[in-house]
Amino acid sequence: MALFGIFSREKKETLDKGLEKTKESVFKKISRVIVGKSKVDDEVLDNLEEVLIASDVGVDTTLKIIERIQKRVSKEKYVGTDELNKVLKEEISGLLEENNPNLDISYKTANNDPYVIMVVGVNGVGKTTTIGKLAYQFKNMGKSVYLGAGDTFRAAAVDQLVIWAERVGVSIVKQKMGSDPASVAFDTLQSAKKNNADIVIIDTAGRLHNKVNLMNELSKIKAVMKKVIPDAPHEILLVLDGSTGQNAFEQAKQFTIATEVNALALTKLDGTAKGGVVIGISDQFKIPVKYIGIGEKMEDLQVFNRKEFVDSLFS
Repeated sequence: MALFGIFSREKKETLDKGLEKTKESVFKKISRVIVGKSKVDDEVLDNLEEVLIASDVGVDTTLKIIERIQKRVSKEKYVGTDELNKVLKEEISGLLEENNPNLDISYKTANNDPYVIMVVGVNGVGKTTTIGKLAYQFKNMGKSVYLGAGDTFRAAAVDQLVIWAERVGVSIVKQKMGSDPASVAFDTLQSAKKNNADIVIIDTAGRLHNKVNLMNELSKIKAVMKKVIPDAPHEILLVLDGSTGQNAFEQAKQFTIATEVNALALTKLDGTAKGGVVIGISDQFKIPVKYIGIGEKMEDLQVFNRKEFVDSLFS
């Protein structure tokens, strides 16, 4: 299997297949926009704006893209409708490049401590599955992995994580139901450090009904981690369900208020025509999209490659 960050032909084919529904939906709508038109004019841009918003790119991000295209049209004087896909691809690529700096995918720490990922997100977005797939891919990279079952409020969450740990063949630390999640995180980091593990992935509860409690809980988990590894967590990964479209924006908003999210994972993109949400969330929250889920197989969680993503969307 190709390592994270190395984009093989097989991964490109998986990406193409995973984005089929979004691509088909967007292209059909764009083709309607340019029917009977020879050049990109105000009417085409107005209709394109509607297409992008309907594809869950989001209003603010759509307006940015339209403004960029307007500048191109004004500067180049004439842009034919046959060039629209190319121009759109270039402007979206530029936007994603601004908001997705090259991420560190070495998973190394300054003191050779385990690299700690704290995973947050509401229940049902694919959080546990994402953790399992990450663990699988890290193990295939030759890294030793520890999982921490920090969602102690749901028996199903702990049970699912145990199943994933057994399936992948990695270590897991858990406590009884209702235990303090911070205590689970502390124990996991201690065990991982003692056994010279490379990666630690800590699950957390996915409740959003009380933002104050959520904020306090996540802050406490982070503070306890620092007692074991001073610069932990190295990554706070927010998992969002791409198929929920605009709901994903609201979840991103709430969790970025509650904690210092520095990476995003967008799941279930293969089952939706709402793949445009990747562009909008990346732009609006200025948080790098690090992983995308484009299928059910273990390998179908990929490190987000902005160039390949846009190429696939507009190929």
